[in-house]
Amino acid sequence: MRPGLSVRLRITTTVAVLVALALAGAGFSFYVIEDRRIDTAHVQAVEQELDEFRRLATTAGPYHLPGAEDPLTGVAPVGVADLLYGFVQRNVPTEEEKLVGWWEDGARIDQAERGSPEDVAGTAAFAAAVSPLVADGGSVRATIEGQPLLLTVQPASVEADGVTTRGALVVVTYTDVAHQQLGDTVRTYTLVALAALLLVVGAASWQSGRLLRPLRVLRRSAEEISGTDLSRRVPQTGNDDITDLTRTVNGMLARLEAAFTGQRQFLDDAGHELRTPLTILRGHLELLETGSPEARETRDLLLDEVDRMARLVGDLLLLAKSDRPDFLTTAPVDVADLVTTVLSKARALGARDWTLDVPTAEVAPPVVDADEQRLTQALLQLCDNAVKHTADGDVVALGWDAPQDGTVRLWVRDSGPGVPEADRERIFERFGRSHVPADDEGFGLGLSIVAAIAAAHGGDVTVTRAPRTGAMFVLTIPTREEPAWPAS
Repeated sequence: MRPGLSVRLRITTTVAVLVALALAGAGFSFYVIEDRRIDTAHVQAVEQELDEFRRLATTAGPYHLPGAEDPLTGVAPVGVADLLYGFVQRNVPTEEEKLVGWWEDGARIDQAERGSPEDVAGTAAFAAAVSPLVADGGSVRATIEGQPLLLTVQPASVEADGVTTRGALVVVTYTDVAHQQLGDTVRTYTLVALAALLLVVGAASWQSGRLLRPLRVLRRSAEEISGTDLSRRVPQTGNDDITDLTRTVNGMLARLEAAFTGQRQFLDDAGHELRTPLTILRGHLELLETGSPEARETRDLLLDEVDRMARLVGDLLLLAKSDRPDFLTTAPVDVADLVTTVLSKARALGARDWTLDVPTAEVAPPVVDADEQRLTQALLQLCDNAVKHTADGDVVALGWDAPQDGTVRLWVRDSGPGVPEADRERIFERFGRSHVPADDEGFGLGLSIVAAIAAAHGGDVTVTRAPRTGAMFVLTIPTREEPAWPAS
């Protein structure tokens, strides 16, 4: 069965995720750095305004102007209002700033025509935010009229004619202007990053497909090599890692060909060498003249043992061949016809109540790619096993079903004593047996042959308790998978 995700898709997905993370990380880092730079620029701009104001206001001490002259006009300011008015009139704020003069009587002066056009300084919210800072100064962030603002207050006092007046310079910074520009930049970056991501993913998909093309050729070539034609080899092209893999696969095929050729020759030789003396022995025993009843009884006993040895040799050779690639000869098999045919053949095994289990739901009889003779052999072996553990008139049923999971289930159930749960796995092992009737002369190889046939088809065989009583052997084979060894 092919994996759910191809290597090409996994490579492309990995590249897409890594590039997306890299672009997202770069974008996030850019946003954080620019956001901090904007905040720093705002602070520096405010500090510049405050430094200019301090140079104007500082003579004898911070924020104290005892008769100092305005360096721009040469006229000493009369009070803090003159100082603030002169500073505001002579300084041009940036597009993100607004300069506001504030003093004790609550009046204000500003330079709206040179600062931001929004008249936030005349609102009650502005007064509520600035008033607490007029005495000691400081900064506060506030949202006024829907505008996020940074309000920086610098106190000032002027002593003239023995009268000290106090006020403050308020630098209003509109923080959303630069952040809106940053947002526009980030959106533009996002669009460019998405386009770059699509371009990189497309290039990664094309390049990975190009790099994996030799592997697909290798896979198709390996699939075309039949289990009975291991002499074929995968074509070798290029001089890279894929070519080295191809050489390795061809070397493995050569070793497999040698191993299977040797195994086939060994099994043929062993079968011939084992069957020949048994055949000779049986022939001589049959021709042996016996005069006494004891001699005839001995001859009949030896003939039975020879037959048992012949069956044992045949079963062992069959199990040995089940690992060979030519064990199956597959073709389309109609499951319903197969079960019906096996049922008619099984009736000769014993006087039982032979029954056909019909699927409860209306399921179309599936057609599977399998070896009909091997499946027939497995089902007849299960039927023979059921006959051994039942009496005349007992029920032995064959049935099939096709659940919606890509498999076909074939079963044989009986009304016998059943199989103890502790023995349900051991009975499918070679020479593994559970409780058997006294007259059973088997070797414990029949169910292991059934298991070998199921495994060769890519399936398995299990035993459970029948719906009412007895045992139910279920042979499950896949409908979409290839057999364990592809056959010609």
